[in-house]
Amino acid sequence: MIYVSDKAKEKVKHLMEDGSIAKDNFLRVSVVGGGCSGLSYKLDFDNQSKPMDQVFEDNGVKVVTDLKSFLYLVNTTLDFSDGLNGKGFYFNNPNATRTCGCGESFSV
Repeated sequence: MIYVSDKAKEKVKHLMEDGSIAKDNFLRVSVVGGGCSGLSYKLDFDNQSKPMDQVFEDNGVKVVTDLKSFLYLVNTTLDFSDGLNGKGFYFNNPNATRTCGCGESFSV
């Protein structure tokens, strides 16, 4: 399962309601190679599912990921920060054994 915090839910809904994201889109989360720790998170809006996609809904938000990425993202929570130390979506990943200082990459 991939979880969505209340703050992330509000931000996703805001993006979808202001017209910049189509209402039939869902959140696509994936893991790609790169970053200073070896793996990076990728977050997009999408409207086309693929055959091996894993589909979840948490807190009213539909989240889709490919099977390979899901192996790295099991029990991860998508959150959102609007504080002074940085603004944007971030991941609380219990599987990460190391993260970089900016929090955008990790390793397992």
